[in-house]
Parts: sequence; C-alpha cells; structure tokens
Amino acid sequence: MEPRIWLIAGPTASGKSALALRLARQAGAEIVNADALQLYRDLRLLTARPSPEEEAQAPHHLFGVADAADGWSVGRWLRAATALIGEIKGRGRPVVVVGGTGLYFRALTHGLAEVPDTPAGVREAVAAEFDALGEAAFRERLAKADPAAEARISPADRQRLTRAWEVYVATGTSLSDWQARTDPAIAPGAWAAVALDPPRPALFARCDARLEAMVAQGALEEVAAMAARNLDPNLPAMKAVGYRELAAVVRGEIDLSEGLRNAQQETRRYAKRQATWMRGQMASWPRIDASDHEAQWRQFIALHPALTP
Repeated sequence: MEPRIWLIAGPTASGKSALALRLARQAGAEIVNADALQLYRDLRLLTARPSPEEEAQAPHHLFGVADAADGWSVGRWLRAATALIGEIKGRGRPVVVVGGTGLYFRALTHGLAEVPDTPAGVREAVAAEFDALGEAAFRERLAKADPAAEARISPADRQRLTRAWEVYVATGTSLSDWQARTDPAIAPGAWAAVALDPPRPALFARCDARLEAMVAQGALEEVAAMAARNLDPNLPAMKAVGYRELAAVVRGEIDLSEGLRNAQQETRRYAKRQATWMRGQMASWPRIDASDHEAQWRQFIALHPALTP
C-alpha cells in the first residue's frame, strides 16, 4: 500500500502540532512544516515551533530552515515541500504536513500558477494607463481581455487590476488562463486531511496562555535580537504575530503588561482570521472541534480507525 499523506491544518494554538506529532509517532511518519513563519530560525518561541525535545520524537522538516532576511514565497515552499514528500515516500514512510498557512495547503492540493514576471517597462506603462483612464475605463478594457479577472477583482483594488492587465500585455495570455494551468502537487487520492476548529472561547484562552508562556520562556529576548538586525520590515519573518507588539516593549515605548495584552489581542484576531479562511477554503475537510489534545486524538481516530493500536 502506498504511504499515506496526512494534512493537518488549524489556527494558531488549536493543537495541530501535538496532533501531528502523535500521529507521526503512531504511524511512523515524518512531519513537514506548512507554517510560513515556522520556516524561520530566528523566532522559535514566538512562532511556536516544535521544541528540540518534540523534534527528537519524529523527523521534522522545513522548521527553522531559513534566515529571517531570506523571504520565502508560497512557490518556494511548494517546491521544497513537494521534493521532501517525494523523498519521504521513497523511504516508504507516511508524511504528515501540518501548519496554519492555508495558502500552502491550497497550493499543495490545487497547484500554483507559475505566472511569468512582467518587465518593469510594462508595469510602469500600465500604471500610467490606469492613472490616465481611471478605474472604470480601465476595468472596461480589462473585461474584454480577461472577463473572469475583472469580475472577481474588488473595486478600488488597483494592484490586482493592473497586475491582470500587465500579464495580458506582456504574455498575450490572460491572467485567468495562466492561473487555470495548474496541477495539484499531490494527487487527489493520495492524501487525507483534517482541519482543527475548536470553540472560539477555548481557542482564545489557549492563545492568551501561550503568549504568557512564550514571554516567560524568553520571547522578548528573541524579539530584541531580531530587532537589533534592522531588517526590512516588509520581510515575512518581521510580520510574525506578536512581534510588533513585543518589539514596542523592547524599545521602551510601552511596558510589558501592555505589550503582552496587545500581543494576545493580535494573536486572537489572527486565529479568528485563520479559522474563517479555513471554513471557507477547506469546507470539505473533516473537522475536529474538540479543544483538548486527548479529545482531538479520539476524534481523529474515529475518522481513521485503522490507526487504532
């Protein structure tokens, strides 16, 4: 029987890492990270990366592999993850892909369009055309070349409108046609998935408690070390949830209690956004709605009784 690929998604603090580790131990699987921030080695505590003790219990891949100055894209992750999945399957072992970055799972199961870059001259010309025509006339022109893109792009979204026209001008093919040329990285019948969706009050309480534990374990020191590097604030690692709020504490702008409250609030908001996205984009995935780890495992086993010891 071909080794199974397991996909486990969920918002931050939902318990997905614990479930993935237990599954990996039970099935003899290897774990592949699907969390955009756990890729970076600089913020182990703040991004809730598995501890060294947890990593010793099963092989872990794509955790802490990148420097914060090296921004990874969805495409780069997909190439790395796909290669790893192939290698793990080649060893005859199952794969557990776990994380909270929905776009990573979307790319893995639906594919990712490799749209060519547009030349700088085309981008500049299209920007000038948008300014000259105005949005209404620009949309009317785009609708003739790429009606699907024009219909789905929200009003006042200049960036996406100009991007769609740039692609058509540069390649002669609409952005929608490029995006349709995708194949999933893993075959539909080769994987099984679950999405963790615990009750909001329990999830938010775990978010708050985890932030307190992170600070107690040294998250402020991590943030201070990162801030001292003076990295580009637009880098993905600089957008780690809680970083901005704790960095304000490091700079002396607010005290620790206020910084912790702010970081907890932002983490709750982030968890809510993740849960909302997954409910919309992963509607067909089976749900695990328990909040404690043992109950989550029982629900998982109920979905997959063949894993019962």
